[in-house]
Amino acid sequence: MTDNSLTVVVPVFNEARSLPTFLPELVGYCRERGFQLIFVDDASTDESASLIQPECNGETCRLIQHKVNRGYGGALKTGIRNVKTDFIVTMDADGQHRPHDVGKLWESGHLCDADMVVGRRQNGNAGFYRALGRQVIRGIAGLLVSLPVKDLNSGMKLYRTRLAQRYLVLCPDSMAFSDIITLVFVHRNNLVTETDIEVRPRSQGSSTITTATAIDTVIEIINIVALFNPSRIFLPIGGIFFLAGLVWGLPFILRDEGVSVGTMLLLVFGLIFVLVGIIAEQVAQLRRAQITED
Repeated sequence: MTDNSLTVVVPVFNEARSLPTFLPELVGYCRERGFQLIFVDDASTDESASLIQPECNGETCRLIQHKVNRGYGGALKTGIRNVKTDFIVTMDADGQHRPHDVGKLWESGHLCDADMVVGRRQNGNAGFYRALGRQVIRGIAGLLVSLPVKDLNSGMKLYRTRLAQRYLVLCPDSMAFSDIITLVFVHRNNLVTETDIEVRPRSQGSSTITTATAIDTVIEIINIVALFNPSRIFLPIGGIFFLAGLVWGLPFILRDEGVSVGTMLLLVFGLIFVLVGIIAEQVAQLRRAQITED
């Protein structure tokens, strides 16, 4: 079975130790299925590019090289911009993702005509710290938006190309790319589904994901929610200040001592946040209108 409507995009940075095993497996699978392949070498300082180049023919398999490092998201953006097929699957070059799951995402997407299919990983190989980090990030995102998926930051996803290319301008160049582009698809009311994939233990090298990466991701999540739906942030904060003002001031009022300065400040801050939320929501509506669907 072959299908030339799908391109697999693989960002690569210093994966020379993993590529000798992972590369032949992925290239062979894609050639058998007729899938296109784009590798984006993000200015690796090892032999990653030289290992990939012999497999590339410039047509069904391409290598794009960055002169300077642009980050995980920056490499994915380059790959996605160069896709010509109707659908894209992104996956990592560290060998943890199985090429077989590309077909699984592809079939799942066609089954329900999805705009995005997220590869849902199991936490067994992630370690306690990283699994906890995923849950915290998803929990924070879930407080701000309604999420139809559990594995928000999975690097293995299927996208409808025209939508992914349109939304790239809203996504960061950092590791937070995977989380943010999922939230953008959700915010734009595209059909986002999820299917299980298997993740293998990393056999070579080490992960670059740190606590700083998680903090950056949370900040980017807040930024994208503020862009699309600022009332989710400002109105609750305003409500908290109002409630605090009432709780603080009610005893004074009941004792007929008037309204205290602290009460007035809390109520004024609450009003400011509510008004800012209303104005920001109107601006957000104009921004959303600029990202029109075909």
